[in-house]
Amino acid sequence: MMESNEEKLQRLEFYQEILLTVMNNAYPFYALIINNELSKSEVEDIYLLCTKLNNELKKQKEEGFVTFLPLLTHFVGMLNYKLEPHETIDALYEQNIYRDLMAELKKIIRNP
Repeated sequence: MMESNEEKLQRLEFYQEILLTVMNNAYPFYALIINNELSKSEVEDIYLLCTKLNNELKKQKEEGFVTFLPLLTHFVGMLNYKLEPHETIDALYEQNIYRDLMAELKKIIRNP
């Protein structure tokens, strides 16, 4: 008996649920992407934002800056509206993506 398109879709959705459960622990940022239904271009925009801010962080550290609140403000202001900033920072940090930048942003959030 051939499987209907509806049955295939239900099976794929079930597999996706299982994968998301696994990913939440090992790959929290990727899980956020899927849970919030971000497109490839939206994710690329996040990586571009993080690259820009990461470069700015390095530059500011070299220049002797000790506070990076403007970087957090920029991140929050430019982050995709589908994502919650604190959750996104934690997920990127936990998944070791732009970890130095996310560590600095986490410090600012903890000690405003």
